[in-house]
Amino acid sequence: MSFLAIILLPMIAGTVLSVMKIGESRKRHIGYVAVMAATDLLAIVQMVRGGSARVISFGENVTLYFSLDGYVILFMAMVMVMYTCVLFYAFEYMKMEEREEVFFAFYFISYGAMLGVCMCGNLVSMYLFFELATLSTVPLVLHEMTREAITAALKYLFYSVGGAFMGLLAVFFVYYYGSGTRDFVAGGFLDPALTAGHEKLLLAMIFIGIVGFGTKAGMYPMHGWLPAAHPLAPAPASALLSGIITKAGIMVVIRMIYFSVGADFLRGTWVQTAWMCLAMLTILMGSTMAFREKNLKKRLAYSSISQLSYLMLALSVLSAGGLTGGLLHLMQHAVSKGTLFLCAGVFIYKLHERGVNLKGIGKQMPVTVWCFMIASLSLVGIPPMGGFASKWYIAQAALGDGMGVLSYLPPIVLLISALLTAGYLFPVVVDAFFPGEEFDSASLKKCEPSALMTIPMILLCAVALLVGLFASPLANTFRAWAAGI
Repeated sequence: MSFLAIILLPMIAGTVLSVMKIGESRKRHIGYVAVMAATDLLAIVQMVRGGSARVISFGENVTLYFSLDGYVILFMAMVMVMYTCVLFYAFEYMKMEEREEVFFAFYFISYGAMLGVCMCGNLVSMYLFFELATLSTVPLVLHEMTREAITAALKYLFYSVGGAFMGLLAVFFVYYYGSGTRDFVAGGFLDPALTAGHEKLLLAMIFIGIVGFGTKAGMYPMHGWLPAAHPLAPAPASALLSGIITKAGIMVVIRMIYFSVGADFLRGTWVQTAWMCLAMLTILMGSTMAFREKNLKKRLAYSSISQLSYLMLALSVLSAGGLTGGLLHLMQHAVSKGTLFLCAGVFIYKLHERGVNLKGIGKQMPVTVWCFMIASLSLVGIPPMGGFASKWYIAQAALGDGMGVLSYLPPIVLLISALLTAGYLFPVVVDAFFPGEEFDSASLKKCEPSALMTIPMILLCAVALLVGLFASPLANTFRAWAAGI
């Protein structure tokens, strides 16, 4: 029952605190911190203890099952880091928003749902929490309750539910052609005797599943919700959506391909080729659209479309090296993009500025702009930041996959995308620190936000740097995990 406690504690306690009539928001915030601390502590204890639990049976081989392995610990750690940092940031940012209690109620519900996605031991369990994560984050997008916010939230909902139904179709077929308990196992659980003669049908269903679950990660052609939702959601919600909630789709794809179907079943097929091509197309499309966008949060949203497809590209290589690069990129992108959205939130909160023309603000808020610059360096892939390490491993894996011209295209696409990323992020930093001689900066006064906002950004930047500095031991660990795929 400890697995359920980790999921239900933030959901129930966070909601109860939000609906209780507490006079001072400070007292409510203390309660939220206590809930977060208790949840994180329970999760850490469970990660140390390990184990598994089969909670409910819905039918033969269809169960609510939780299990821990290295992937679960990695995913949970990133979810905990992001949600904990964003919580303190949101205490300050949400002062400018109405209905703060509603925001935090769904914040904690989504936290429990994301922890559930991480801990699931089979596809059915994962699908249930995947859908719950979608439903609980829709209110975060429509929080402002404007016509535009409601439209963006509905778009997010329709895309996500449609993609999830596509994924569920794949789950049906994978379970039907599987054997045993259908729990996750390295190399998959497909039954060769059952799949014989039905390979074409199963491949088609798996591809539909990849595109469906890839909707959450903004992969073309199911990417339309992401640039609509991010600009209108509060900055803490945008940081979570881009930094970690979109990774739910990546988590499910990893579990479906590597631990249910098996990479060998897809290697060398049209599914691998189509998946890789869609990922590269999305990378270039997202980078190009971000380069042209003038709204900062929308620019970062298009950037997420591009950067998340780095993960899809890495996974489509179907090798231990590709999975290693993908996991490294998952870590660095979560904290780097989370930092950028938090910085954008500071610009909105302190300056009421949503565009990319931020001349001279480096003098007003140097800590925030430095955080923006460090996170940008990581996304572009400048050593020693984590983004360089992840892209290096992805490129190396692609070059060694033996797929002819498709072996050489990914490094080229990654390089072009890196140049475009530099083109849409670095000018913001340059204008902030070097506005030009004609710009009068003498009258500008420092307006750095409180420590509640700056410390989370600094911590996330530190993680992005640590991923780069310790990329080699991390890669060795991930490669050992991937040995059986």
